[in-house]
Amino acid sequence: MGWTTLALAKGRTAKATIKLLKKANINFPDFHEKTRKLIFYDEQQKIKMLFVKAVDVTTYVSTGAADIGIVGKDNILESEADVYEMLDLKIGKCQFVIASLKLDSLDDLNQLTVATKYTNVAKRYFAKKDIAIETIKLNGSVELAPLIGMSDVILDIVETGTTLKENGLTVLETIENISTRLIVNQASFATKTEPIQTIIQQLQRVLEA
Repeated sequence: MGWTTLALAKGRTAKATIKLLKKANINFPDFHEKTRKLIFYDEQQKIKMLFVKAVDVTTYVSTGAADIGIVGKDNILESEADVYEMLDLKIGKCQFVIASLKLDSLDDLNQLTVATKYTNVAKRYFAKKDIAIETIKLNGSVELAPLIGMSDVILDIVETGTTLKENGLTVLETIENISTRLIVNQASFATKTEPIQTIIQQLQRVLEA
């Protein structure tokens, strides 16, 4: 059957994800936090792990370069990738929110400027509310945009809300709960059903313990 390839997102949830995999008896002995390597192999020589940027995980999985991906729900929603979302790993829990400096509500509005890293999510969300938007794509310090008059609102993920509060921003609406998910390539799920299901079941047992 060959290797089952797993694309794992770098970043804030990587350490917790590796810990969860270890609990599920999926160990990558060469992996450590300061590594520069990009490919790792598990102890049983069944799983090949690609250590990649979070925004790229869905691309690796949807194109078949990886059979499985572990990445945040935010990246799944933004990419609009055609993949199977199989498991919520309960890691990196946060929320998608709309926040503003001056607005108290989105009611009765028909036009907004939105600063966000997640332009596709923003377009879908505001289209459902029949609000026309101009999006400004920012990859960091999104909270700054309303403070300097660049945008009316921001759409971003928040964990504690501390950064918003310290910058005087108020959450207007919560869009969706976000956490780390396991996704699967559709073709791989048909051709590598057994090894993929085994990985899912190993992780499920840990999550349910």
